[in-house]
Amino acid sequence: MAGWAQRHRWAALVLWVAVVAAITLGSTAAGSAYKNDFTLPGTDSQRATDLFERHGSDQAGDSIQIVFKDTAGVRSAEERVEPMLAEVKEMAGVADVRSPFADASAVSKDGTIAYASVTLDGKAEEVPKEDVAKILDVAQDIADDDLQVEVGGEAARNAEDQSAPTAELAGIVAAMVILVLLFGSFLAASIPLITALFAVGGAVGLIALASHAFTVADFTPPILMLVGLGVGVDYALLIFYRFRHELLAGSRPADAGRQALDSAGRTVFFAGCTVIVALLGLVALGLGSLQGIALAVAITVLVTMAASLVLLPALLALFGDRIQRHVLKQQATKGPGTTEGNRWRAMARAVQRRPIPTLLVGVIALLALSAPALGMRLGFADTGNGAETTTSRQAYDLLAEGFGPGFNGPLIVLVKGGPEAGETVRAQLATTDGVAEASPAMPSQDGALSTVFVYPTTSPQATGTVDLLHHLRDDVAPPLEDDTGAEVLVGGATAASQDVSETLADRLPLFVAVVVGVSSLLLLLVFRSIWIPVKAAILNLLSISAALGVITLVFQHGWFGAQPGPIEAFIPALIFAIVFGLSMDYEVFLVSRIHEEWTRTKVPSLSVREGVAATGKVITAAAAIMMFVFGAFVLSSDRMLQQFGLGLAVAILLDAVVIRCLIVPAVMQMLGERAWWLPAWLNRKLPVMSIERPDHG
Repeated sequence: MAGWAQRHRWAALVLWVAVVAAITLGSTAAGSAYKNDFTLPGTDSQRATDLFERHGSDQAGDSIQIVFKDTAGVRSAEERVEPMLAEVKEMAGVADVRSPFADASAVSKDGTIAYASVTLDGKAEEVPKEDVAKILDVAQDIADDDLQVEVGGEAARNAEDQSAPTAELAGIVAAMVILVLLFGSFLAASIPLITALFAVGGAVGLIALASHAFTVADFTPPILMLVGLGVGVDYALLIFYRFRHELLAGSRPADAGRQALDSAGRTVFFAGCTVIVALLGLVALGLGSLQGIALAVAITVLVTMAASLVLLPALLALFGDRIQRHVLKQQATKGPGTTEGNRWRAMARAVQRRPIPTLLVGVIALLALSAPALGMRLGFADTGNGAETTTSRQAYDLLAEGFGPGFNGPLIVLVKGGPEAGETVRAQLATTDGVAEASPAMPSQDGALSTVFVYPTTSPQATGTVDLLHHLRDDVAPPLEDDTGAEVLVGGATAASQDVSETLADRLPLFVAVVVGVSSLLLLLVFRSIWIPVKAAILNLLSISAALGVITLVFQHGWFGAQPGPIEAFIPALIFAIVFGLSMDYEVFLVSRIHEEWTRTKVPSLSVREGVAATGKVITAAAAIMMFVFGAFVLSSDRMLQQFGLGLAVAILLDAVVIRCLIVPAVMQMLGERAWWLPAWLNRKLPVMSIERPDHG
């Protein structure tokens, strides 16, 4: 493949440009059809939603709240509020508007805070953001020094202006700076970055087109750009660094390109396939939006891998002579006798002298960081986690101030039975511990259902609300069903979030076991060793659990000024899938070089030193780039992206520094020749696979 791309360098380049241009034009013309799908068949909340829609309940559509505060009393602003509400009622996407002055329960006890309920004609993710943005503008037009007007609800939160793509730009700049420092040449630094940008450009267009056929969440594009940029630079850098290594060894540029692709290129292919297998494992978790994200990121990694194996060799063929002159000139300035990787060789030697203390320190540090993850609470961010400057967050705070903390996350109890059953259920719910208030039972259009809004005494994300949800389902609902003969279901957004979180938590162990098992089997086939895959699996899991521990400390416990709250339910599965694949990338790159030396010398300690010396610099540089790219997403205004970026950055940092540079050399030194042990009977039965060049065995 590398040989073809080198011989037909211009054809390969033109082909890539044409394909990316065609995809971009096609996706621009077709547009995107991103949509969120948090349905989870089989849960109480999903059954409640289905019944809502089947029986024409007024509560089937989501709603937003226009919240008013006037210290002199909101009734003094009635003449301005009513005409505005009448205008909102006629706007696109609005099914109904209920004025606070027609409902005494919509005004706080002190009369200073009130809200109007605007029922939308669909779910929050189905109503165009432009329509909701117009409602925000019309509502806030009547605000003045005395009257504060804010708009709350999930749809309002989604419609607010998002921040500019500073994270992507910061990541690109950081990658460029590190590459220039690594290679000392703008040309050499730009080649991995160009490869990554081409790959991301093609992937973004493909995902926009795929969104018409599959359910792809609207928050997917930033994630795939984040992953595509980090992985793209990482893959291209590993190949380019091997190319540079072959040039220093005296190979001509054409030969160096083929040799780099035939060694590091195989590593990239193997690692990319591992990431894709891990991501596709997310499909088995059975959640619509998560499946869409998994598919999108898998396509991104596939396109990135293709760019590294086809576009990069063409660029190396075009600029190979200039890069060779620079590399040889740079080496000449270091003076005779200077060997590449001397500092890494010295560090490996220091680790080998004291392998047990090094191993203990590294493992204890990772376990200490992992400990907080044991108390991780999964959930979904709501408006209460938003920036305090947004109107949706201010509306959230006003509603909590005027009507209690549970007002922002009511549990919706659905009673499938007559009006008497609905009223009986309401009366029992109103006296239940943990319930601040239960609304009157509202009948559906066909009279078959009654709906009761239950307002907890605690905020939507508090553990008290989760306890109340389980208490209502497990202890309160069954006796009521026996007494009334009606079916009682507890649903609503708060209950649905908890159902999704608990389902993901239950299915995560099986997903982890499948991904670890498949990856370990691949390593067993490649390295013909029992201990290499066992070591890789344990250490990869340690780096991921440590990253989840750091996320828990920052976002759940509020370290460094973060808003305390639950960890997004998707985050552990997504981070595991991506980091496990990327960790395998570094594992294969390092261990394959150690294996090359072992095959050549049969001296275990020398093999480890030379493997670390040959790969330490590039693994650290690649990790630094990905750390900055991923870490830049902490600058995002989206809480999920902040958690995702921090988790990936910490996992990559720990994997490259603590595991690859310290723990792996220590473990390999302790294992010695046993590192490559495989029972003879198993060796005979396993098919032969190799990611090393044929001349290395």
